[in-house]
Amino acid sequence: MERELQWWKGQLAADIHQSLRIKELKLPVYRAHSPQIGMRRYFADLLAILSNRYQLCPTARHLAVYLLDLFMDHYDVAVKQLYVIALSCLLLASKFEEKEDRVPKLEQLNSLGFMCSLNLVLNKKDLIKMELLLLETFGWNLCMPTPAHFIDYYLHASVQEGDLYNGWPLSSLSKTKAFMDKYTHYFLEVSLQDTGRVIVFALSSAQQLFCLSCDFISQLTLHAAP
Repeated sequence: MERELQWWKGQLAADIHQSLRIKELKLPVYRAHSPQIGMRRYFADLLAILSNRYQLCPTARHLAVYLLDLFMDHYDVAVKQLYVIALSCLLLASKFEEKEDRVPKLEQLNSLGFMCSLNLVLNKKDLIKMELLLLETFGWNLCMPTPAHFIDYYLHASVQEGDLYNGWPLSSLSKTKAFMDKYTHYFLEVSLQDTGRVIVFALSSAQQLFCLSCDFISQLTLHAAP
């Protein structure tokens, strides 16, 4: 679901939100039990950097990290193999969330600097095998709502005409909304790096609460109040 579609502004916004909530309640529980949990932040950063490089939407980025978290939670794999798994998660997430022309190409991934330094070369056959393993691990279900899937729905209603700034009426509704958008997405992206309580909270069937927390922190930052 690309952000430019702006489903949260349409007539079906409430229905889509309810559908996401139902799917959220069925999400697998993330327990942070991976033996490589110390490497998690590095790979989350790597996926975020690659997502920005290939201009992937936030939902694809967050889904890729979520898939990696869930896979690491179930398997003990060599660190070198984690690079292949991380890239496979990125590909699956981008195929699910993005248009076809936005999905990173195999040759693009093989040209990455860390691939060369690790002497890693992906081929189509091995990549398909890894994607199949990931899909089997997730029960062939990639429709897993992350905080990024909810955030714009809540942002759309977060700033209203009658809100206050330091006790005074807002001088510019559009500017306040722009700053709320900026800060909330910033806090959302920072959350990807956290291996402690924030990430456990964000991945434990409480995505909408996590989004509201980002929204609330942004309001505190801007000294805004309903």
